[in-house]
Amino acid sequence: MPKHNAENERIKRAYVEHLQYGRGRSEQTIDAVIKAIHRFEECTGFRSLKKFDIQQATAFRRKLDEAVNERDGSPLSEATKLATMNAVRAFFLWLAEQPGYRRRIRYSDADYFRLSEKAERIAKAPRVRPVPSPEQIEATIAAMPATTAIERRDRAVLAFTWLSGMRDRAIASLKVKHVDLSQGRVIQDPREVQTKNSKAMVTAFFPVGGSAVTVVKEWLDYATKELLLGPEDPLFPATAVVLGPDAQFCAAGLSREHWSNADPIRLIFKRAFAAAGLPYFNPHSFRHALARLGDQKCRSIEELKAWSQNLGHTHMLTTITSYGAIPQHRQADIMRGIGGRTSDQNGLGDVVEMLNAIMKRQSA
Repeated sequence: MPKHNAENERIKRAYVEHLQYGRGRSEQTIDAVIKAIHRFEECTGFRSLKKFDIQQATAFRRKLDEAVNERDGSPLSEATKLATMNAVRAFFLWLAEQPGYRRRIRYSDADYFRLSEKAERIAKAPRVRPVPSPEQIEATIAAMPATTAIERRDRAVLAFTWLSGMRDRAIASLKVKHVDLSQGRVIQDPREVQTKNSKAMVTAFFPVGGSAVTVVKEWLDYATKELLLGPEDPLFPATAVVLGPDAQFCAAGLSREHWSNADPIRLIFKRAFAAAGLPYFNPHSFRHALARLGDQKCRSIEELKAWSQNLGHTHMLTTITSYGAIPQHRQADIMRGIGGRTSDQNGLGDVVEMLNAIMKRQSA
Protein backbone atom coordinates (compact mmCIF):
# COMPACT_ATOMS: atom_id res chain seq x y z
CA MET A 1 0.00 0.00 0.00
CA PRO A 2 1.45 3.44 -0.92
CA LYS A 3 2.60 5.75 1.88
CA HIS A 4 2.16 8.96 -0.09
CA ASN A 5 0.97 10.42 -3.38
CA ALA A 6 3.47 12.64 -5.22
CA GLU A 7 0.75 14.80 -6.78
CA ASN A 8 -0.88 15.31 -3.38
CA GLU A 9 2.46 16.18 -1.79
CA ARG A 10 2.98 19.02 -4.26
CA ILE A 11 -0.36 20.67 -3.52
CA LYS A 12 0.11 20.08 0.22
CA ARG A 13 3.46 21.86 0.01
CA ALA A 14 1.70 24.82 -1.59
CA TYR A 15 -0.85 24.78 1.24
CA VAL A 16 1.91 24.76 3.83
CA GLU A 17 3.41 27.86 2.21
CA HIS A 18 -0.04 29.47 2.26
CA LEU A 19 -0.42 28.73 5.97
CA GLN A 20 3.11 29.83 6.82
CA TYR A 21 3.42 33.00 4.75
CA GLY A 22 -0.15 33.87 3.85
CA ARG A 23 -1.78 33.13 7.20
CA GLY A 24 1.21 33.42 9.53
CA ARG A 25 0.55 30.09 11.21
CA SER A 26 3.13 28.65 13.59
CA GLU A 27 5.19 25.55 12.83
CA GLN A 28 3.33 23.65 15.55
CA THR A 29 -0.05 24.52 14.02
CA ILE A 30 1.10 23.55 10.52
CA ASP A 31 2.40 20.20 11.79
CA ALA A 32 -1.03 19.44 13.27
CA VAL A 33 -2.75 20.38 9.99
CA ILE A 34 -0.45 18.18 7.89
CA LYS A 35 -1.02 15.30 10.30
CA ALA A 36 -4.80 15.69 9.90
CA ILE A 37 -4.58 15.76 6.09
CA HIS A 38 -2.28 12.73 6.13
CA ARG A 39 -4.83 10.89 8.27
CA PHE A 40 -7.45 11.60 5.59
CA GLU A 41 -5.12 10.39 2.83
CA GLU A 42 -4.51 7.16 4.71
CA CYS A 43 -8.26 6.59 4.80
CA THR A 44 -8.48 6.96 1.00
CA GLY A 45 -5.42 4.82 0.28
CA PHE A 46 -3.57 7.95 -0.84
CA ARG A 47 -5.77 8.46 -3.88
CA SER A 48 -5.31 11.67 -5.82
CA LEU A 49 -7.15 14.59 -4.22
CA LYS A 50 -8.46 15.37 -7.70
CA LYS A 51 -10.54 12.18 -7.45
CA PHE A 52 -12.30 13.29 -4.26
CA ASP A 53 -15.94 12.40 -3.69
CA ILE A 54 -18.16 12.94 -0.66
CA GLN A 55 -18.18 9.21 0.18
CA GLN A 56 -14.52 9.60 1.11
CA ALA A 57 -15.46 12.31 3.61
CA THR A 58 -18.18 10.22 5.24
CA ALA A 59 -15.85 7.19 5.36
CA PHE A 60 -13.20 9.39 6.99
CA ARG A 61 -15.64 10.44 9.67
CA ARG A 62 -16.45 6.81 10.44
CA LYS A 63 -12.74 6.00 10.47
CA LEU A 64 -12.11 8.72 13.07
CA ASP A 65 -14.73 7.12 15.31
CA GLU A 66 -12.69 3.89 15.24
CA ALA A 67 -9.26 5.53 15.58
CA VAL A 68 -7.23 5.32 18.78
CA ASN A 69 -4.62 7.48 20.43
CA GLU A 70 -1.12 6.43 19.39
CA ARG A 71 0.31 6.99 22.88
CA ASP A 72 -2.05 4.94 25.04
CA GLY A 73 -4.44 3.16 22.66
CA SER A 74 -7.51 4.97 24.00
CA PRO A 75 -10.27 6.17 21.61
CA LEU A 76 -9.73 9.61 20.12
CA SER A 77 -11.46 12.34 22.09
CA GLU A 78 -14.24 14.32 20.46
CA ALA A 79 -12.03 17.41 20.71
CA THR A 80 -9.29 15.68 18.70
CA LYS A 81 -11.81 14.54 16.11
CA LEU A 82 -13.20 18.07 15.82
CA ALA A 83 -9.74 19.61 15.38
CA THR A 84 -8.90 17.01 12.72
CA MET A 85 -12.11 17.57 10.77
CA ASN A 86 -11.76 21.35 10.98
CA ALA A 87 -8.21 21.17 9.61
CA VAL A 88 -9.22 18.97 6.68
CA ARG A 89 -12.30 21.09 5.94
CA ALA A 90 -10.18 24.27 5.82
CA PHE A 91 -7.79 22.51 3.44
CA PHE A 92 -10.60 21.54 1.07
CA LEU A 93 -12.03 25.06 1.12
CA TRP A 94 -8.61 26.30 -0.01
CA LEU A 95 -8.27 23.43 -2.49
CA ALA A 96 -11.60 24.33 -4.14
CA GLU A 97 -10.12 27.52 -5.56
CA GLN A 98 -6.79 26.11 -6.77
CA PRO A 99 -6.09 25.58 -10.51
CA GLY A 100 -6.60 21.95 -11.45
CA TYR A 101 -8.89 21.32 -8.45
CA ARG A 102 -11.65 23.94 -8.66
CA ARG A 103 -13.53 21.92 -11.31
CA ARG A 104 -13.38 18.75 -9.23
CA ILE A 105 -13.99 20.08 -5.72
CA ARG A 106 -16.84 22.40 -4.75
CA TYR A 107 -16.96 24.60 -1.67
CA SER A 108 -19.99 22.65 -0.46
CA ASP A 109 -17.93 19.44 -0.44
CA ALA A 110 -16.07 20.76 2.57
CA ASP A 111 -19.32 20.67 4.56
CA TYR A 112 -19.05 16.89 4.74
CA PHE A 113 -16.01 17.23 6.98
CA ARG A 114 -18.11 17.89 10.06
CA LEU A 115 -18.99 15.99 13.20
CA SER A 116 -22.58 15.68 14.29
CA GLU A 117 -24.00 18.59 16.31
CA LYS A 118 -24.02 16.35 19.38
CA ALA A 119 -20.35 15.40 18.91
CA GLU A 120 -19.40 19.06 18.41
CA ARG A 121 -21.15 20.06 21.64
CA ILE A 122 -19.26 17.33 23.48
CA ALA A 123 -15.97 18.43 21.90
CA LYS A 124 -16.51 22.05 22.88
CA ALA A 125 -17.77 21.34 26.40
CA PRO A 126 -15.38 22.81 29.00
CA ARG A 127 -13.33 20.24 30.88
CA VAL A 128 -13.00 20.22 34.64
CA ARG A 129 -9.24 20.49 35.03
CA PRO A 130 -7.46 19.58 38.26
CA VAL A 131 -6.06 22.79 39.71
CA PRO A 132 -3.69 22.85 42.69
CA SER A 133 -4.35 25.11 45.66
CA PRO A 134 -1.67 27.59 46.78
CA GLU A 135 -1.19 25.41 49.86
CA GLN A 136 -0.53 22.31 47.75
CA ILE A 137 1.98 24.18 45.59
CA GLU A 138 3.77 25.60 48.61
CA ALA A 139 3.90 22.20 50.31
CA THR A 140 5.35 20.61 47.16
CA ILE A 141 8.06 23.27 46.86
CA ALA A 142 8.91 22.87 50.55
CA ALA A 143 9.20 19.08 50.18
CA MET A 144 11.67 19.24 47.29
CA PRO A 145 15.33 18.58 48.16
CA ALA A 146 17.93 21.22 47.29
CA THR A 147 21.32 19.59 47.80
CA THR A 148 22.68 19.02 44.30
CA ALA A 149 22.67 21.45 41.39
CA ILE A 150 19.95 19.43 39.66
CA GLU A 151 17.76 19.43 42.78
CA ARG A 152 18.21 23.19 43.21
CA ARG A 153 17.25 23.76 39.59
CA ASP A 154 14.18 21.53 39.81
CA ARG A 155 12.90 23.27 42.93
CA ALA A 156 13.46 26.66 41.32
CA VAL A 157 11.56 25.60 38.19
CA LEU A 158 8.46 24.85 40.25
CA ALA A 159 8.77 28.05 42.28
CA PHE A 160 9.40 30.17 39.18
CA THR A 161 6.38 28.74 37.35
CA TRP A 162 4.19 29.63 40.32
CA LEU A 163 5.73 33.08 40.65
CA SER A 164 5.59 34.02 36.96
CA GLY A 165 2.67 32.02 35.55
CA MET A 166 4.67 31.48 32.38
CA ARG A 167 4.06 28.61 29.98
CA ASP A 168 6.53 25.73 30.15
CA ARG A 169 7.86 26.21 26.61
CA ALA A 170 8.69 29.83 27.39
CA ILE A 171 10.40 28.89 30.67
CA ALA A 172 12.52 26.28 28.88
CA SER A 173 13.85 28.98 26.52
CA LEU A 174 14.55 31.72 29.09
CA LYS A 175 18.01 33.14 29.59
CA VAL A 176 19.42 34.53 32.83
CA LYS A 177 19.25 38.08 31.45
CA HIS A 178 15.47 37.87 31.01
CA VAL A 179 14.84 37.89 34.77
CA ASP A 180 15.05 41.25 36.54
CA LEU A 181 15.04 40.49 40.26
CA SER A 182 15.39 44.12 41.30
CA GLN A 183 12.10 44.96 39.56
CA GLY A 184 10.49 41.57 40.22
CA ARG A 185 9.73 40.89 36.58
CA VAL A 186 10.49 38.70 33.55
CA ILE A 187 11.10 40.20 30.10
CA GLN A 188 9.71 37.82 27.50
CA ASP A 189 11.37 38.81 24.23
CA PRO A 190 9.78 36.71 21.44
CA ARG A 191 13.05 36.85 19.47
CA GLU A 192 14.61 34.67 22.15
CA VAL A 193 11.75 33.33 24.29
CA GLN A 194 9.17 30.90 22.92
CA THR A 195 6.09 32.84 23.92
CA LYS A 196 2.63 31.92 22.70
CA ASN A 197 1.94 33.53 19.32
CA SER A 198 5.40 35.18 19.59
CA LYS A 199 3.93 37.86 21.84
CA ALA A 200 6.27 40.31 23.59
CA MET A 201 5.47 40.49 27.31
CA VAL A 202 6.83 41.90 30.52
CA THR A 203 5.55 39.74 33.37
CA ALA A 204 5.65 40.95 36.95
CA PHE A 205 5.99 38.37 39.70
CA PHE A 206 2.58 37.44 41.05
CA PRO A 207 2.05 38.15 44.78
CA VAL A 208 1.69 34.47 45.68
CA GLY A 209 3.39 34.69 49.06
CA GLY A 210 5.18 31.72 50.58
CA SER A 211 8.71 30.74 49.64
CA ALA A 212 8.59 31.16 45.83
CA VAL A 213 10.46 34.47 45.68
CA THR A 214 13.14 33.25 48.09
CA VAL A 215 13.68 30.00 46.18
CA VAL A 216 14.05 31.85 42.85
CA LYS A 217 16.44 34.40 44.34
CA GLU A 218 18.54 31.63 45.90
CA TRP A 219 18.68 29.81 42.56
CA LEU A 220 19.80 32.87 40.62
CA ASP A 221 22.44 33.63 43.23
CA TYR A 222 23.70 30.03 43.09
CA ALA A 223 23.52 29.87 39.28
CA THR A 224 25.51 33.07 38.72
CA LYS A 225 28.03 32.79 41.59
CA GLU A 226 28.57 29.03 41.89
CA LEU A 227 27.76 27.73 38.41
CA LEU A 228 29.08 30.96 36.83
CA LEU A 229 26.15 31.26 34.44
CA GLY A 230 26.21 34.47 32.41
CA PRO A 231 23.40 36.64 30.99
CA GLU A 232 23.24 34.61 27.76
CA ASP A 233 23.14 31.23 29.52
CA PRO A 234 19.83 29.41 30.07
CA LEU A 235 18.02 30.30 33.28
CA PHE A 236 17.39 26.61 33.83
CA PRO A 237 20.14 24.60 32.10
CA ALA A 238 19.53 21.11 30.80
CA THR A 239 20.99 18.15 32.65
CA ALA A 240 24.42 17.07 31.43
CA VAL A 241 24.34 13.40 30.41
CA VAL A 242 27.51 11.30 30.23
CA LEU A 243 28.42 7.66 29.70
CA GLY A 244 29.03 6.09 33.11
CA PRO A 245 31.52 3.35 34.06
CA ASP A 246 28.82 0.72 33.54
CA ALA A 247 28.37 1.88 29.93
CA GLN A 248 25.00 3.42 30.84
CA PHE A 249 24.08 7.07 30.36
CA CYS A 250 23.69 8.99 33.62
CA ALA A 251 23.19 12.55 34.86
CA ALA A 252 26.35 14.52 35.61
CA GLY A 253 25.30 17.93 36.84
CA LEU A 254 24.08 20.74 34.61
CA SER A 255 25.17 21.73 31.13
CA ARG A 256 25.08 25.21 29.60
CA GLU A 257 22.46 24.24 27.07
CA HIS A 258 18.76 24.99 26.91
CA TRP A 259 16.22 22.19 27.06
CA SER A 260 15.11 21.36 23.52
CA ASN A 261 11.46 21.24 24.62
CA ALA A 262 9.28 21.43 27.74
CA ASP A 263 9.11 17.67 28.43
CA PRO A 264 11.78 17.79 31.19
CA ILE A 265 9.79 20.49 33.00
CA ARG A 266 6.67 18.32 33.00
CA LEU A 267 8.73 15.44 34.34
CA ILE A 268 10.03 17.67 37.16
CA PHE A 269 6.43 18.52 38.08
CA LYS A 270 5.37 14.88 37.97
CA ARG A 271 8.17 13.76 40.27
CA ALA A 272 7.74 16.68 42.66
CA PHE A 273 4.02 16.15 43.26
CA ALA A 274 4.49 12.39 43.56
CA ALA A 275 7.21 12.91 46.19
CA ALA A 276 4.87 15.22 48.10
CA GLY A 277 2.14 12.56 48.05
CA LEU A 278 -0.13 14.66 45.84
CA PRO A 279 -1.76 13.99 42.46
CA TYR A 280 0.08 15.25 39.40
CA PHE A 281 -0.61 18.84 38.39
CA ASN A 282 0.95 19.88 35.09
CA PRO A 283 2.73 23.23 34.61
CA HIS A 284 -0.25 24.81 32.84
CA SER A 285 -2.45 24.11 35.89
CA PHE A 286 -0.45 26.77 37.74
CA ARG A 287 -1.91 29.37 35.37
CA HIS A 288 -5.41 28.25 36.33
CA ALA A 289 -4.40 28.41 40.00
CA LEU A 290 -3.17 31.97 39.50
CA ALA A 291 -6.44 32.94 37.79
CA ARG A 292 -8.35 31.69 40.83
CA LEU A 293 -5.97 33.50 43.15
CA GLY A 294 -6.63 36.68 41.18
CA ASP A 295 -10.37 36.25 41.75
CA GLN A 296 -9.68 36.33 45.49
CA LYS A 297 -7.09 39.12 45.58
CA CYS A 298 -8.31 41.65 42.99
CA ARG A 299 -10.62 44.32 44.37
CA SER A 300 -11.33 46.38 41.25
CA ILE A 301 -11.72 46.02 37.50
CA GLU A 302 -8.33 47.73 37.06
CA GLU A 303 -6.61 45.16 39.31
CA LEU A 304 -8.34 42.27 37.54
CA LYS A 305 -7.29 43.67 34.15
CA ALA A 306 -3.67 44.00 35.32
CA TRP A 307 -3.74 40.43 36.65
CA SER A 308 -5.14 39.21 33.33
CA GLN A 309 -2.49 41.07 31.30
CA ASN A 310 0.20 39.62 33.55
CA LEU A 311 -0.99 36.15 32.48
CA GLY A 312 -0.43 37.27 28.90
CA HIS A 313 -4.11 37.65 28.03
CA THR A 314 -5.04 40.49 25.69
CA HIS A 315 -8.68 40.33 26.78
CA MET A 316 -9.73 40.10 30.40
CA LEU A 317 -12.65 37.85 29.48
CA THR A 318 -10.12 35.15 28.46
CA THR A 319 -8.99 34.97 32.07
CA ILE A 320 -12.54 35.01 33.39
CA THR A 321 -14.05 32.45 31.01
CA SER A 322 -11.16 30.10 30.24
CA TYR A 323 -9.10 30.25 33.41
CA GLY A 324 -11.39 31.58 36.09
CA ALA A 325 -13.80 28.66 36.51
CA ILE A 326 -14.99 28.42 40.10
CA PRO A 327 -14.56 25.02 41.81
CA GLN A 328 -17.85 23.26 42.52
CA HIS A 329 -17.46 23.42 46.31
CA ARG A 330 -16.81 27.19 46.12
CA GLN A 331 -19.76 27.60 43.77
CA ALA A 332 -22.05 26.10 46.44
CA ASP A 333 -20.55 28.33 49.16
CA ILE A 334 -21.00 31.45 47.03
CA MET A 335 -24.60 30.60 46.18
CA ARG A 336 -25.41 30.12 49.86
CA GLY A 337 -23.78 33.47 50.62
CA ILE A 338 -25.85 35.20 47.94
CA GLY A 339 -29.00 33.71 49.44
CA GLY A 340 -28.29 35.34 52.79
CA ARG A 341 -27.61 38.80 51.36
CA THR A 342 -30.11 41.65 51.20
CA SER A 343 -30.83 43.24 47.84
CA ASP A 344 -29.04 46.52 48.63
CA GLN A 345 -25.76 44.72 49.36
CA ASN A 346 -24.99 43.47 45.87
CA GLY A 347 -23.10 46.51 44.49
CA LEU A 348 -22.89 44.88 41.04
CA GLY A 349 -24.21 47.76 38.97
CA ASP A 350 -20.86 49.42 38.28
CA VAL A 351 -19.11 46.10 37.68
CA VAL A 352 -21.72 44.91 35.17
CA GLU A 353 -21.62 48.26 33.39
CA MET A 354 -17.83 48.09 33.08
CA LEU A 355 -17.89 44.51 31.80
CA ASN A 356 -20.51 45.41 29.21
CA ALA A 357 -18.34 48.29 28.04
CA ILE A 358 -15.31 46.00 27.75
CA MET A 359 -17.29 43.44 25.74
CA LYS A 360 -18.55 46.14 23.37
CA ARG A 361 -15.03 47.42 22.78
CA GLN A 362 -13.73 43.91 22.08
CA SER A 363 -16.53 43.14 19.60
CA ALA A 364 -16.18 46.48 17.80
